[in-house]
Amino acid sequence: MEALKLISFTSTHHHHHHHHQPPWTAGDGTAGVPSLPPALRLPFHNPTSPPLRPLRLRLLPHPPPKTTIPKYHPLSILHPISRLPHPQGPSALPKNIDLLRLFSSSPTPSKNPTPKTPILSQDFIPNLWSLEFHNHWKHWVLSHDAISIESSGSLCGFRGNQKVGLFKVGSFMHNVEKRLFEYGYVAKSMWVLFRMKDVSLSELELVLTSSSKVYRICTVYGLWFNEGDDCLYLVFERKNVTLFDSIAVASDDIQFDVSGLGLIGMELCESIIGLHEAGLVSGCLSLSCYCIDEFRHVFIDLNEVLMVRSRLQKMITDSVSVAQNDDGKRLAVDSINDGLEIHMFPSPELLVQFLKKEGVVDLESAKSTFLIGYSSDVWSLACILVLFLAGKSFVEETHNFLFGYIHSLINGNDNDCEELYMAWLDKVSGLLDVKLGSDYVLVKKLLNKCLCFNPGSRPLLMDLWKCFRELIIEPKFDLMGSLQEKKVTNESKCHCLLLGDLSWSSNKTDKVDDENGMMNHLKGEKLVVEGDVVEGFRKDSLVCTDVKGHLDCVSGLAIGGGFLFSCSFDKTIKVWSLQGLNHVHTFKGHEHKVMAVAFVNKEPPLCISADNGGDIFIWDIKVPFEEKEIKRLNEGKDWRYSGIHALAVSDSGFFYTGSGDKSIKAWSMHDYSLSCSMIGHKAVVSTLAVCDQVLYSGSWDGTIRLWSLNDHTPLAVLGEDAPCGSVLSLAADAHTLVAAHENGSIKIWNNDVPLNSVSRNTTSIFSIFMEGQWIFSGGWDKTVVLQKLSSDESGVDVTQIGSIAGDSVVTTLLYWQGRLFVGHADKTIKVYSFEG
Repeated sequence: MEALKLISFTSTHHHHHHHHQPPWTAGDGTAGVPSLPPALRLPFHNPTSPPLRPLRLRLLPHPPPKTTIPKYHPLSILHPISRLPHPQGPSALPKNIDLLRLFSSSPTPSKNPTPKTPILSQDFIPNLWSLEFHNHWKHWVLSHDAISIESSGSLCGFRGNQKVGLFKVGSFMHNVEKRLFEYGYVAKSMWVLFRMKDVSLSELELVLTSSSKVYRICTVYGLWFNEGDDCLYLVFERKNVTLFDSIAVASDDIQFDVSGLGLIGMELCESIIGLHEAGLVSGCLSLSCYCIDEFRHVFIDLNEVLMVRSRLQKMITDSVSVAQNDDGKRLAVDSINDGLEIHMFPSPELLVQFLKKEGVVDLESAKSTFLIGYSSDVWSLACILVLFLAGKSFVEETHNFLFGYIHSLINGNDNDCEELYMAWLDKVSGLLDVKLGSDYVLVKKLLNKCLCFNPGSRPLLMDLWKCFRELIIEPKFDLMGSLQEKKVTNESKCHCLLLGDLSWSSNKTDKVDDENGMMNHLKGEKLVVEGDVVEGFRKDSLVCTDVKGHLDCVSGLAIGGGFLFSCSFDKTIKVWSLQGLNHVHTFKGHEHKVMAVAFVNKEPPLCISADNGGDIFIWDIKVPFEEKEIKRLNEGKDWRYSGIHALAVSDSGFFYTGSGDKSIKAWSMHDYSLSCSMIGHKAVVSTLAVCDQVLYSGSWDGTIRLWSLNDHTPLAVLGEDAPCGSVLSLAADAHTLVAAHENGSIKIWNNDVPLNSVSRNTTSIFSIFMEGQWIFSGGWDKTVVLQKLSSDESGVDVTQIGSIAGDSVVTTLLYWQGRLFVGHADKTIKVYSFEG
């Protein structure tokens, strides 16, 4: 059993008070862990270790003193239904509990029953993004009249008299019927930004700030929302002349001028160095990506770089369509004459990664797989320079090679890829020999090196720049040659635009499906996610988002109304948007540690929170959020007990609290009065669950009790015959009951039949959640475990699917719409999703 490293132990006895446990904390810094049963409160000390120094520690909730629990309870405290004989013994659920599902859900029949209302009303307008999010992005949003669109409807506009390029970032929602409010221009822009994934926002910010960092990138003006098509666009400066426009390359009769090659080579190198200084990489540059200003300097047009993806995708699509017909060469020739005359040159490693991202083939084991880096742009640059020298014949040879290379990759022929490359390089060398002769051996050698298949063997851009400069001026006359070189950022941190989310935005921009509008989404509480966290466990492909804001241990989580609610020992309840996990509001008012939180699906929607001082707060969930609660209740002051530990809400008009005074209390949702107290447990009621007109309660006495939601009478007692220590968490559905215990075991009842206990580990499991056949659990060992409950003719089996090791004790967790939300003792909430 994993030993607890306790760094101190103090105990103070007062004649007029009886505390349930001494103050303590774990040696790994996980103070503030939810209250534990007595078995985990024993001090451990190694006689050989240095003496322990007393520390002032934060008190945890008080568990009860050790109590001797009788093996059999007096039958007088049980409802007669619990005394029915059962062949499985006292731990089996009585079969006639199923009859409760036929009864009315209302304990007190009403002559005029209230019809069930939808979760949200029309005037419920969520403030989905935080003020910080708004302030961070608003200065990038241009005014609505800053851009005018060409009448042709193309993706070109004007900023005054200056032509600009537009690149679509995302679109606003559609088909919202009977909307009682209207988003403004800036709000629509924020809406689109808020729906984007975090990685997309990071890339967007990188593009927006690039032109302000370096000189050789065309200015990025900002973001503009086109109310004509409800789309948000990036706005780029657009020079009047592109490199493709200014240089004739269609003929083999180009007159080669060495000084001209030197000048254009230097300009191209400087523009790409600027791109790299901004931390950006293309991997496939075409002539249209370069533009020229009035001083004949070359700039990178990021709009064109992002647009290259669609042309590259066309090349991939065409290659895939004929891959099995062995017709790659004909396709290459057709493509040269049909749209690829702008001459784009993707590096081999970019093609490999692009195919992988497209999902065309599995390239995990491909020998030709290399990472994208700054040297990927060296390949494209060298191809453009050779194009200036060799003309159209080089274009034909290169596109034949690229299409054949794609064809071989799709068919998994690595050897063919190498043979194609060697044959192509020989032809390129022959073309350079014809154009350069023997006078420019160094230039030829350097260009051949730039076209190396292995990116690590290609020269640096600065070496290329020096070579071209020497074509214009001899080194001995070069007064600028001794200037200190500017080094680009770490290559491991560069970002490839053609593999980023922005260039793929036409397929994968939004986090949610806006087919029926956002208000529909909020009412139905449904998010369309790209994959389920269960799949992430299976494939070991999970992405984690940290949600921070609490100042102490997170003790409970709830979801409803489009929001995540979290309660904490810091005495607050925080509200987070489920869309972007942004902080929306904080409910304050509790004077003690908040132990549990629940969402009430009614009209209007409510949030209920309870603390270990016995206080219950009812909060109205509407925007703007009210600072004050709509109702405050108290279960009664009693210095002997530790307040409320658990909350549960039923559809029968009641919510329930599990308390340190060993009782479960039923509170009316109509007038918030105390309806009754259910007595039976012999220790703290630590967890509650509601399912099919049955209330399940777990206690530190090691038992689980079942209560009828119709009349709040007891039904059965489970766990008396085989105690596994305190019950810390329960989960239930129509056929299965799962209980997590302090000794690390999980007990399962399936279709009323108890299964053998599943021993996950020897440390306490604080929280368990069940979704269909999946069981999520976490606790003292800081690990979240996913298990699968499967059944066949031979019985029911529980198998472990995967686990996530964390840095802090898991205090609470829940699964919702493909995502897993985990609260920790170190104040953080981690949200796991599948990285597909």
